Amino acid sequence: MLMQWPMGYTRPTKQLSTGSWGQCIEDASSAGGNATTKGSGESSCSVGMQTRKVICVRVNVGQVPPKKCPESLRPDTVRPCLLPCKRDCIVTPFGDWTPCPSTCQTGGNVKKKQSRNRIIIQLPANGGQDCPEVLYEEKECESPSVCLGYRWKTHKWRRCQLVPWHIRQDSPGAQETCGPGLQTRAVSCRKQDGGQVDIVECLKLPSSMPPITQPCQLLCQDDCQLSSWSKFSPCASDCAGVRTRKRTLVGKSKKRDMCKNTQVYPLSETQYCPCDKYNAQPVGNWSDCILPEGRVESILGMKVQGDIKECGEGYRYQAMACYDQDDRLVETSRCNSHGYIEEACIIPCPSDCKLSEWSNWSRCTKSCGSGVKVRSKWLREKPYNGGRPCPKLDHVNQVYEMVPCVSDCSQFVWVAEPWSVWKVSNVDLKENCGEGVQTRKVRCMQNTIDGPSDSVEDYLCDPEEMPLGARESSLPCPEDCVLSDWGAWSRCSLPCNEKSSRERTAYAIRLPGMGKECPATTETEACSLNKNCYHYTYNITDWSTCQLSEKAICGNGFKTRMLDCVRSDGKSVDLKYCVELGLEKKWQMNTSCMVECPVNCQLSDWSRWSQCSHTCGLIGKMWRRRAVIQASQGDGRPCPSQMEHWKPCPVRPCYRWQYSRWSECMVEGAKCGHGLRFRNVSCFVADGSGDGQGSMVDEELCGDLEPSVDGDKQIILEEVCTVPCPGDCYLNDWTAWSPCQTSCVKGDDLGLGSVQVRSRAVIAQEPENLQQCPEQDWESRHCTDGECYEYNWMTGAWRGSSRVVWCQRSDGLNVTGGCPLTSEPVADRSCDPPCEKLQSFCSEAGVCVCEEGFTEVMTSDGVLDQCTLIPVLEIPTAGDKKADVKTSRAVNPTQPTTSQPGRSGRTWFLQPFGPDGKLKTWVYGVAAGAFVLLVFIVSMIYLACKKPKKPQRRQNNRLKPLTLAYDGDADM
Repeated sequence: MLMQWPMGYTRPTKQLSTGSWGQCIEDASSAGGNATTKGSGESSCSVGMQTRKVICVRVNVGQVPPKKCPESLRPDTVRPCLLPCKRDCIVTPFGDWTPCPSTCQTGGNVKKKQSRNRIIIQLPANGGQDCPEVLYEEKECESPSVCLGYRWKTHKWRRCQLVPWHIRQDSPGAQETCGPGLQTRAVSCRKQDGGQVDIVECLKLPSSMPPITQPCQLLCQDDCQLSSWSKFSPCASDCAGVRTRKRTLVGKSKKRDMCKNTQVYPLSETQYCPCDKYNAQPVGNWSDCILPEGRVESILGMKVQGDIKECGEGYRYQAMACYDQDDRLVETSRCNSHGYIEEACIIPCPSDCKLSEWSNWSRCTKSCGSGVKVRSKWLREKPYNGGRPCPKLDHVNQVYEMVPCVSDCSQFVWVAEPWSVWKVSNVDLKENCGEGVQTRKVRCMQNTIDGPSDSVEDYLCDPEEMPLGARESSLPCPEDCVLSDWGAWSRCSLPCNEKSSRERTAYAIRLPGMGKECPATTETEACSLNKNCYHYTYNITDWSTCQLSEKAICGNGFKTRMLDCVRSDGKSVDLKYCVELGLEKKWQMNTSCMVECPVNCQLSDWSRWSQCSHTCGLIGKMWRRRAVIQASQGDGRPCPSQMEHWKPCPVRPCYRWQYSRWSECMVEGAKCGHGLRFRNVSCFVADGSGDGQGSMVDEELCGDLEPSVDGDKQIILEEVCTVPCPGDCYLNDWTAWSPCQTSCVKGDDLGLGSVQVRSRAVIAQEPENLQQCPEQDWESRHCTDGECYEYNWMTGAWRGSSRVVWCQRSDGLNVTGGCPLTSEPVADRSCDPPCEKLQSFCSEAGVCVCEEGFTEVMTSDGVLDQCTLIPVLEIPTAGDKKADVKTSRAVNPTQPTTSQPGRSGRTWFLQPFGPDGKLKTWVYGVAAGAFVLLVFIVSMIYLACKKPKKPQRRQNNRLKPLTLAYDGDADM
C-alpha cells in the first residue's frame, strides 16, 4: 500500500509517495552482533536491513522525475531491523522394531515384515535445517515364525488276525482256519514339521482319533487264494519309466475259472516310478490389463481427483497350476511360483478432439443494413480411446459461429465521372448536329468524412442505384432550345397513393431561335407502391450466439440482435428512413446468456479386490469395481466402458474326504444270506472343475478338514448287505436321484411341477423263479428348480451299411429314452444280397440302385445285373453349327416296369443298348427320323426365304403365311 506525505513548498501539487517496507534481509556488515531478546521471549540473532521505494508523484498526473520534489523532504529508504533466530527441525530417535507376525494368525497370508518410526518434535523455521524425509522404516523378518500345529499320522494296516467263533459267540467251537478277522494299525501324533510328540497333543484336537481296527476276511479253501505281492521292480532312474509288482494264484485256485478272472483278481500292478519333480502349467484366460497401484497418468502428468485418464503400461495375469508326476494338483510353491504369470500390456491413453483456433471474422454479408459475420474452426484430429468428443461439425468438418452486424448504407457510394463529349452517329452535314452518344465511367468507392476515397469491389454498392454509364441523345442544332439535365424527383407523400404524383424539372440553357420552341421543362409520374414510392418498417434480427470474453470457453456471456430498416419491396435501407418516420422501437437489443461448461466424467476409486469366488481350484476369480460419481456433460471427457476388473485367484488344490468302494458282501459262516460290507474314507485332491472324483493322496493333506463326506458328518464305514441264495429274489441298491426335470413341450412349462426319480433292479438267481420276483422298483419325488429339456434323434455318418443313432437332450447329454420311437431314424440299410456291382449302392429302402449318371440293367427276377453309363445323344440342327448342338443326359434314369420295393414312381426307362452291348434297332429308327426332320426343316427355311411373287388381285387377304418355330431339341 502506498503512503503519501504532502510536501510544504510553493507548488503543493506534488507529493512524495513511499512503498511499504520490504522483507528483513541479513546484513553481512553487522554479522556477529550481539543478540537481543524480544519482550515475548523469542530471541533475535542478528541485525538486518529493510528497504522501501520512494517516488515523486504529481496530483492528478502520476509519477514525475525525482528532481521535481525537494530532496530535504525525501523519506528514508533504508532502516535496520532484527532478524529472528533460525530454528532447526527436531525428531525423536527411531523406536523399537515391531515383532514379526506369526503365520498362524491368518492362515499364513501375513507379510513377514517388521517396522519402526520416529516423530517430529519441532518443525523448522526461519531457514533452519529441514526435517529428514524418512520417518518410517520397514524390513523383512529375519526368521519367519513356525506354527505349533499337530496332526494324526496313520501307519500301515497289519496282517489280518482270525477271531475264533467261540470268542465271537461267547461259546466254545471247533478249530477254525478261515473267516472274519480283525486287522490293526498304529496311530501316532506328529508336529507340522513331521516330528513325533505325545499322543495327548492330538487328543486335544477337535477331530477324532482315526480308527485303529477294521474287519477283514481270511480266505477259506473255497475262496481264491493268491500269494502276497512281490516287491516293485527297480526303476532305472527317478521320474522315468514304470515299475511293476506281481502275485500268483495258490493251490487249487490255479484251476478254478473264477479265480482266473484278472479283472477281479489282478496278478500284476504297474505304476509310474516315484518322482519329486513338478510341472507348472498356465490355466484359464488372461485377466484384464491392470495398472500398478498409484500409476496414473493424466494430462498434466499427475492424478486429478476423479480424472479417468488412466493409461500407460500395466500388467495382466494368468493363473499358474502346479502338478506332480501323477498329474495331481499340488500347492504352487512346489513349482517355486507365486501363482501367476505376468505379462506387460498397454492401456491406450484417450486423445481429445482437436480443433484449430478461431479464424478471423468475415465481412458483413450485407453492405447496407443488418447481416451476419462468420468465423470458423476446423477439425485437426478426431477423438479416440474415449477422449473428449467434438462439437457438432458440418459436412466439411468445421464448426461455425455467427453474429449479427450492421453496415452503414452510405459507406460505399457510386461515383460517376463527367459525361464524355458527344459522339454523333447521324450527322446533319449542313448543321453538324443530330443523334449521338455520351459515356462516363462509374465506380464503387468507400465513403469517408472527407468524401469518396478508395475504389472497392462493385458488389459492395447497391446495384439498383448504379448510375448509367452511357446515354443516347440528340446534339442540338443551331437555333434549337437546349435544356439542362433533369433534377431529382420530388418525394411522394406517404402512405403511397396512385392518385398522388411526383415531378422533376429542367431549365433552359439556351433559348430557341425564331420559329422554334423549348420542350416541356416539367415531367410528372404517378406514385406507385414499390416502383417509385415505398413504405418502411423496422425488422429485428435473430439473436446471436452467446458471446464470451476473450479466451473464455464457458460461463456468463451476452447475445445481441440488430434493428434493420426494410423497404416494402424487402430491401434493407439506411436506418434514417425509419428514423424520419418516427417508428416505435419496442425491442430489447442485448441480453445475458450462459454457456454450459464441459464436465469430465468423475469416477470413484477402485474398490478393494473381492474375496475369491472359489476357495480352491482352477476357476476362482477376484473382482474390483468403481462407480460413476459425475456423468460427463457437454464436451467433457466421457466415462469409460470398463467399470470393473478381474484377475484369477492363486490355484490351490481342493482336498476332501471321499469313500472308497464297498467291499464284497461277507456273510459269516455261510455262502449266502445277510452279511456286512465295508469301506474306507480316503483323502482325495481335485482341481475344482467337477470333472472326475480326483486322485487319492496322503491322509495328512486332509488333516485340517472336518471329517465329513459330501457335507455329511456321519461317516458310515459298514452296512448290512445280502448275498442272494439260489431260488431267492433280491433287489439291488437304489440308484442316485436323477436331475430335477420339468414337464415341457417345445420349451414351454406345462405347469405340472418338477420331479426326479430313482430305481433299483431285481436280481434273480434262477431264471425259472423270475416270475415269482417283483417287478423293477422305482420311486419319484417332487423337486424345485427343474429345467426344461427337449429330446432329438441324432445320427452319425454312414459307415458302409450302418450308422450310429442316439437320443440327445437339449443340454448336450446323450440319454436313453425321451425321443419318440415313431420317428427314430434307420440305423441299418444293408441289402440282401449285398450291392457288389460297380457304381451301385444300397438305398435307405434296402434296394441296390446305381449311382447318378448310370442306369440299372436288371435280371428277369428283378435283381440288379449291372450299372450302365447313360449315353449322350447329339441332335444336329440346321447348318450343323456347334453352337446349336444341345446335349442331354438322363440325370435320374427311370426304372423298368418291374417295380422294386422302395422305388415307387419309376415305371420305365430309356435303354439304347441291348444285353450284348450293341445298339438296339429302335435307335437306328430314331436317327433316321431325325434325319427326315432335318430335311423338312431345311426345305421350310428355303421356302420361307424365297422371294414371293406379286399377289394377284383376287388374293384372299385372310390367308397368312405359316411360320414354324423349332428350337433344335428332340423330345424322345
